[in-house]
Amino acid sequence: MSKDKPKPRASKPQSRDSSIAALRAKIDRIDRELVAQMNQRAKLAHQIGKVKEANGQRAYDPVRECEVLARATQHNHGPLAGDCIQAVFRELISGSRALEKALRVAHLGPAYTYSHLAAIQRFGQSVECVPVASIGAVFEEVNRGHCDYGLVPIENSTDGRIADTLDMFTRLPVQVCGEVNLPIHHCLLGLCQRSDVQEVYSRPQALSQCRNWLTRHLPQARTIEVTSTSTAAQLAKDKPGAAAIASVQAAVHYALNLLAENIEDQQGNLTRFAVIGQHAGPRTGRDKTALMFEVVLRPGSLADALNIFKRNRLNLTWIESFPIARPEGGYLFFVELEGHQDDKRVQRATERLAHRAVRLTVLGSYAKASQLE
Repeated sequence: MSKDKPKPRASKPQSRDSSIAALRAKIDRIDRELVAQMNQRAKLAHQIGKVKEANGQRAYDPVRECEVLARATQHNHGPLAGDCIQAVFRELISGSRALEKALRVAHLGPAYTYSHLAAIQRFGQSVECVPVASIGAVFEEVNRGHCDYGLVPIENSTDGRIADTLDMFTRLPVQVCGEVNLPIHHCLLGLCQRSDVQEVYSRPQALSQCRNWLTRHLPQARTIEVTSTSTAAQLAKDKPGAAAIASVQAAVHYALNLLAENIEDQQGNLTRFAVIGQHAGPRTGRDKTALMFEVVLRPGSLADALNIFKRNRLNLTWIESFPIARPEGGYLFFVELEGHQDDKRVQRATERLAHRAVRLTVLGSYAKASQLE
């Protein structure tokens, strides 16, 4: 008879389980420390809020918040990605800010439109998001003081300017105090099979940005414009044979299936949103200023106006023309330039432009959006 002893194999799973348990215990300890440190940080932020309140300062300080996010990214050495670190700190800042003042932020609704996602990206989720039915209503909410800030799309990398937003700048005296660059990834959402889709709902801009994909993959489907991507998602949930072009977050919120992802025709599809409020943003050293002006309709008048920026060594980053709705016609020109409205060169340029322009409005100054935004 062999006297060889069997090998003890049963101990390996037990050893593996012990190792996992030990690692989880370390994670649990770190989690407790993180919670304690986050609350300690929030207490200090609340104390700062009390000092600001006593001095008549606003609770929302976009310059300071950008500095905190940038510093957190600089201190990050992995393995977490920089945008992950920024997302954590953004929510921590948002929650701490809410201890001082619960901000109300208007956006084109309902929930999980791209405007709503831009509001979350800028302010975090510890604010009161106020969904409204139109871009004009966002301006009205801010102008009447019902909301502290609003988010409105100003241009898209595929379709260019957002005319509704430019039109409202001509009507109400709000200020641009920030910007958000939101990558736009459209998804086809629905409850039916993709081959059964007969109607596709979305905002006009979203349908336009996916028109080539729709032509190739759903040539039989009718495209129908609605007021928001979230409204489209609700219709896709309620109507047989209907689909929506909206965000992946809308798919989760409305319990829809992802029939196709990233269906935008151009990679790098980006929408730039303006943050509007009652005051311009403070100077940061990396600012932009937006202007709106009208010049006399004669040869060379626009060239003369733009030459003012050249002579003052101001770089224009954006220019759009917008027709004026009046019998004699004419155009308003929207421009963005590098620099803050309190900078001497910008002040000198705007003073000289005011002498040439029929109408001139400084729409606001604000910090350039960071690359991760």
